[in-house]
Amino acid sequence: MNAAWAGRVPAVCSLAFLQLRCSVTCLKWHQHPTEEQLQALAGKQQKAKSRKDRKYNGHIESKPMTVPKDIDLHLEAKTITEVDTRVLHYFPEYQWLVDFTASATIVYIITEVYYSLTNPQNEMNISIVWCLLVLAFVFKVLFSLTTHYFKAEEGGERSLCITFGCFFFVKAMVILIVTENYLEFGLETGFANFSDSALQFLEKQGLESQGPVSKLTFKMFLAVFCALIGAFLTFPGLRLAQMHLDALNLAKERLTQTLFHLNFLSPLIIVLLWVKPITKDYIMNPPLGKESIPLMSETTYDSLRLWIVILLCVLRLALIRQHLQAYLNLAQKGVEQMKKEAGRISTKDLQKMVARVFYYLCVIALQYVTPMIMLLHATLLLKTLGNHSWGVLSESSHVSPTEIAETSNSVNSAILGANENKKLTVTQITIALGGLQNVFTPLLLRGLLSFLIWWIAACLFSTSLFGLFYHQYLTVA
Repeated sequence: MNAAWAGRVPAVCSLAFLQLRCSVTCLKWHQHPTEEQLQALAGKQQKAKSRKDRKYNGHIESKPMTVPKDIDLHLEAKTITEVDTRVLHYFPEYQWLVDFTASATIVYIITEVYYSLTNPQNEMNISIVWCLLVLAFVFKVLFSLTTHYFKAEEGGERSLCITFGCFFFVKAMVILIVTENYLEFGLETGFANFSDSALQFLEKQGLESQGPVSKLTFKMFLAVFCALIGAFLTFPGLRLAQMHLDALNLAKERLTQTLFHLNFLSPLIIVLLWVKPITKDYIMNPPLGKESIPLMSETTYDSLRLWIVILLCVLRLALIRQHLQAYLNLAQKGVEQMKKEAGRISTKDLQKMVARVFYYLCVIALQYVTPMIMLLHATLLLKTLGNHSWGVLSESSHVSPTEIAETSNSVNSAILGANENKKLTVTQITIALGGLQNVFTPLLLRGLLSFLIWWIAACLFSTSLFGLFYHQYLTVA
């Protein structure tokens, strides 16, 4: 969406995600001091002769006004208004992404209710398109933020993104060779089913092929995609670590601190949900004496895993205001840090140091919410495309991987065989396109989406853990 058009979207359109929008418009930000205020605090008179001028090539060059770093400066706190948000960097992108995500989530909920009541057959689930669009917009925003860091000539942001991208590429290659006895994604089974279904589909169409793609090529493309996700989530993870530490310093209640810790560890919890020896195997066959009695069925565990991811996303959404306020307090924190230093600072540099915190508020908000949005809608897609159920007590909706493979192959053969002697008509083309649905089976999509959710959580936790170590031990206080 065009940024200028997005800025003219009425505020009433954002009521669906009121909490998230209010988290930006109800925060306290610190206004940078004017030169007159700095002059008064520094004990200088507001006269031109107080500045030392010098001649350079016949021109009078005025030296920038400076003030002592230990100046007794206290920033004025103000509440963010609608007018203030117009100057924020990436506010149109933030507004558009939040509003569209809210709309897509509402569409998904309505569609799920409709399907649970009517159970329609041979109808396309429109909520899948909405969730895919949300993921596409999230990747677009993350790409835009990453290119913004790449344009910076100083600071090392570009090198940091490249370094983490290479690190996550190697990490993805290692993860993809781990056996499914430890990481329960189902990629191996899903890819085998995809290759067989695609080969049968191409043969029925009269095309000779050795298969769509080799397993090595498939994993190589997947590793490159994982490296891009890791590079995109580098700064969101680093920023989350800093906001976590600052939010903990502001929290006084033990319950609030516990929620902050749970929010920070939520990616690790999601990662452990797909580690079979730690979670699934222990729950399915707990060591209770000589007999092993499963605590729940495989269907119930799959549903419970979806609910845990969604609840952790809701927790992150509920704590966004505290984290953004902790970020805005960096302006006053920077001033307090400056007071401990000796020397003088330019008034322009001091004003930029304070104003920069507020102007990049929406960038920080995007870095906070985009991983949560990715996890949430990838989970919704996993439920729909992976043939999972929302009911943790439901047993009838589970379909085993073997049944999925057999059903998809039989349906594919029946559809193509019934149209074998017909002419190429619109109906036949429609049926052929429908056969592609039997190529991209729920077994394959379940493996891909499970791996995507796990990888996003793993990247976010890795970068946030590195950021926690950096801000806690490497940053000079």
